[in-house]
Amino acid sequence: MKLSSLNRSFAKAWLVGGYAFLYLPIVALVLYSFNDSPLPNVWRGFTLKWYAALANDNEILSGLWLSLRVAFFTACGSVVLGTLAAVTLVKYRRFRGRTVFSGMVNAPLVMPEVVVGLSLLLMLVSMQRAIGVPERGMLTIWLGHLLLGMAYATVVVQARLQDLNPQLEEAAMDLGAKPLQVFLLVTLPMIVQSLGSAWLLTFTISLDDVVLSAFLSGPGSTTMPLVIFSRARLGLNPSVNAVATIIVGIVAIGVLVASYLIARAERRRQQELSAAARGG
Repeated sequence: MKLSSLNRSFAKAWLVGGYAFLYLPIVALVLYSFNDSPLPNVWRGFTLKWYAALANDNEILSGLWLSLRVAFFTACGSVVLGTLAAVTLVKYRRFRGRTVFSGMVNAPLVMPEVVVGLSLLLMLVSMQRAIGVPERGMLTIWLGHLLLGMAYATVVVQARLQDLNPQLEEAAMDLGAKPLQVFLLVTLPMIVQSLGSAWLLTFTISLDDVVLSAFLSGPGSTTMPLVIFSRARLGLNPSVNAVATIIVGIVAIGVLVASYLIARAERRRQQELSAAARGG
């Protein structure tokens, strides 16, 4: 019993230490965004002046707005393309070029972002010289983030599709449903949680990406991470802590809302399954 109690205490200590390592820096960042001192490690009192200063910082606000737009469209596009790729890989086990297709989908996950960014830059520059478009800006940043986000979304959705019971889809087809109807009415409701998870994951990945954005951005299209990274060379002021706190709040609210909606949908699905079982 003593050994078992010691093991449990050791496991709890590791758990607490892990959470502290992950979240204490975020807590410190939030606290120092209200610090009256311009020095990042000296507490001199509570103030909101850095949030007021942030309201007049056009560079970081425009970078934040650009990052949010790019992240939103990246998440939406990644979920759509990732779902199509996942359905292809799971539902169609054999087709010509499947190995190549799977490798191309998963390549951005294992390839260094520097290589991906440089490759995209060379391709886009060649296209611009040949046909005049696209110019480097929000569109090119979005294309780069979409390439990376699609790979992550494919992995998340594919894992969920592999766990589905194929008999449900087969029963729907036996009852006369067409393949598109089966996907929209049977498969899609069962994978909606993974779609939400993929959306949040790709949104976060796009929001804090630096490497691809550095290669693909152009004049007047600097994302928030690039602004912060450029300022870090000269020393950060607490207004950066303020914008980081706002980002933490946005992401936290998004995760809480998504978790609530996903949990409610899962409870509703379980209730419908239980009602169907009782009716059967």
